[in-house]
Amino acid sequence: MRRGLFKIGLMSITCGVLAGGSSMAAEPEPTRFTLQADLTGYQEVPAVSTVAKGTFDAWIDTESGQIFYRLKYDGLEGTVTQSHVHFGQLSVNGGISFFLCTNLGNGPAGTQTCPEGPAVVDGVIDATSVIGPAATGIEAGAFAEIVAAIRNGTAYANVHSSKWPAGEIRGQVQVR
Repeated sequence: MRRGLFKIGLMSITCGVLAGGSSMAAEPEPTRFTLQADLTGYQEVPAVSTVAKGTFDAWIDTESGQIFYRLKYDGLEGTVTQSHVHFGQLSVNGGISFFLCTNLGNGPAGTQTCPEGPAVVDGVIDATSVIGPAATGIEAGAFAEIVAAIRNGTAYANVHSSKWPAGEIRGQVQVR
């Protein structure tokens, strides 16, 4: 009899633990969140010694499928040429996911021009703005994929200049 009660008790505890485990499921991802990056030359790959600095602030709304952003930069040693958000982890160069601005005419239709610094650039990104990089798994229009990369810390913003064509200032985008 004791043995039967022990088995029943053990089964009750096991069921209770399993039931409790299911209530510990992960919280759903928020549909709205903010991002931030401080842009410096030291974060470029390879690093750049420059007095330039900048910030990238954004608000993502996954329900509407939009990213609202504000890019600020100042002190560039060259003439600003373009700015993007790239798919790439810290200290690694990655492909362009979407343009913030350009003066080279190489962005998707509707990409705004980059003003000379000190400057503030405000804009909205949606699926039609996402251009890739397909070579590393993000196809054009894949809004949810770049949002997932941003949430993972695997995206950076940078500003390119005539003196530093590969990028003068850069910052890894972080969820706040």
